[in-house]
Amino acid sequence: MTKKPFNKKILLLSFAMSGLFFSSTAKAVCPVCTIAVTACVGLARWLKIDDSISGLWIGGLIVSLIAWTIDYLNKKNIKFGGRKPLVVIGYYALIILPLYFTGIIGHPFNKCWGLDKLILGIIIGSVLFAAGTILHNYFKKKNNNKSYFPLQKVALPIIPLAIFSIIFYFLMR
Repeated sequence: MTKKPFNKKILLLSFAMSGLFFSSTAKAVCPVCTIAVTACVGLARWLKIDDSISGLWIGGLIVSLIAWTIDYLNKKNIKFGGRKPLVVIGYYALIILPLYFTGIIGHPFNKCWGLDKLILGIIIGSVLFAAGTILHNYFKKKNNNKSYFPLQKVALPIIPLAIFSIIFYFLMR
């Protein structure tokens, strides 16, 4: 009797899809944004896309996680000194340190403008995603707490990442 080989893709897909069964109501940044960012990071690495582009999406993911965590702490009334800076530093450390110690960040031939391409992308992606979220909140406030169009909360943080992904694609060739 032959044993079927273990299919990692099926396991990964099953794990990713399990999030649909444990979803909750929208938080500080909507779950669709976070799932979209996560999917794009995985896809970019799988397709061997330049690290600066992967970094854009990782930066967006980090900002999304930070917003979710701070929102969660606020809703649970968990307060302690330096809470927000600790959350921010904690998430960036959780992402960047393992990438550094495994050699993904820090390779001397993977630089642009004097910075590691992944770090450069993370910085720019973080700023873009945060700016998109702030813009959404600004527009919503100006419109009596209503979005101007469906999925505005998703589109405004994701569109800048997509635009800069295209720019970086042609710039980093």
